[in-house]
Amino acid sequence: MCAAVSYLLLTPPKAVSHCHCSQCRKSHGAAFASYGSVPRSRLQILRGTSSIKAFASSPTVVREFCVECGSTLFWSRSQGDFADWVSIALGTLDTPFLPKKQKHVHVDFAAPWYSPYCTHLQTLATPGHPQHGQDNP
Repeated sequence: MCAAVSYLLLTPPKAVSHCHCSQCRKSHGAAFASYGSVPRSRLQILRGTSSIKAFASSPTVVREFCVECGSTLFWSRSQGDFADWVSIALGTLDTPFLPKKQKHVHVDFAAPWYSPYCTHLQTLATPGHPQHGQDNP
């Protein structure tokens, strides 16, 4: 959000998932967190390594965020299978990305106030009402 951290993915994200577990919901402040994974060697931090803070949210998971604005950036396993991969918060991508496959995981832990089967979406788009977006924070 603040652009203190800049990174480059040397390969498109794979294993795109929308996680409903409580840790992902809390770290994103949303109904679920959307991530895509790449081998750690395919992620290059271009700017702002000193602005990245790591937090061990469990014995095997490390979450990384920007210390300047608090944006969630990455999560990874500190040991075991896929410890050499990093998951990128898809909302932080600056370039368009359309995954070939994606899935929702841990839906049995979905927030009770979230219904993925909504048949109607409501918007706050009313004349004169500011919208959250790139031009209107």
